[in-house]
Amino acid sequence: NVSLVFDLTKGIKDRIKNEETPGGLTKKEHLINIVYDELVSFLGKEGHKIEVTQKPFKIMLVGLFGSGKTTTTGKLARFFTKRGNKVALVGLDVHRPAAMDQLEQVANNAKVPYFIDKKEKDPIKIWRKSKDEYDNFDVLLIDTAGRDALSSELIEEIENVTDEIKPDEKLLVISADIGQTAQTQAEQFHKSCAITGVVATKMDGTAKAGGALSACAVTGAPIKFIGVGERIDDLETFNPPGFVSRLLGMGDLEALLEKAKGAISEEEAEDMGKKFLKGDFNLIDLYEQMEAMKKMGPLNKLVEMVPGFS
Repeated sequence: NVSLVFDLTKGIKDRIKNEETPGGLTKKEHLINIVYDELVSFLGKEGHKIEVTQKPFKIMLVGLFGSGKTTTTGKLARFFTKRGNKVALVGLDVHRPAAMDQLEQVANNAKVPYFIDKKEKDPIKIWRKSKDEYDNFDVLLIDTAGRDALSSELIEEIENVTDEIKPDEKLLVISADIGQTAQTQAEQFHKSCAITGVVATKMDGTAKAGGALSACAVTGAPIKFIGVGERIDDLETFNPPGFVSRLLGMGDLEALLEKAKGAISEEEAEDMGKKFLKGDFNLIDLYEQMEAMKKMGPLNKLVEMVPGFS
């Protein structure tokens, strides 16, 4: 959004004019540092993590047609399961053909239970049907129908669903390549259900979610997750310092460590370290390390996270 760009550049210009360049830094390095600081504070300074505070913790996903909501539901299921939570999916998309089938597929892929009804056309009835079972889970992920912010019927439906479910988190799922229309969509969704966070999907493409960032500025809802690929594990909590660092080609060690933790346990890593020091490393260990690397995703994405390599 142009007005946001003006605010940002004004902040950068004011600081480079008024601040003394610290000793040991060139003017160029100081400028890069200021750009980094300003971008980080523009994106919400520190990351905003979702803390599961009660049971069941209800997270509702809203968004446009084709923004990747159902896929994101599966990725979030894997994300929370990995952190020791008991997760279930609830499918309330009654408009898109085969939406329930896709949710079923996604749930099976994430290895979590799901609640759907392929015949019912009222999302509130689907929600009420399994209400007694929800208390067995720590996290409920609720997939709603894709919206066009200009469609009054769908907006009315999302308002009714929100009143019925009373979700703890309402996440707006926005595609990284959506562009300027993000602002209108975000405003409309915010009016309908007061979104608490944004998930930017398709961040592995060339677009880097300028629209999603505008959406956050408009609604005041921070980006909480970014989708960085097609695989079910390709979801990261959004950490502004690391994200900006990667954007400026400086790597992101925190995200790399997070990926490594998901691929290999601390005990295994410690065990491997001892073997290296004793000179006991064999082909089976090498094979296990390569398997762990494979879990972490494509090599080019890992290299991007190493400072100086991107």
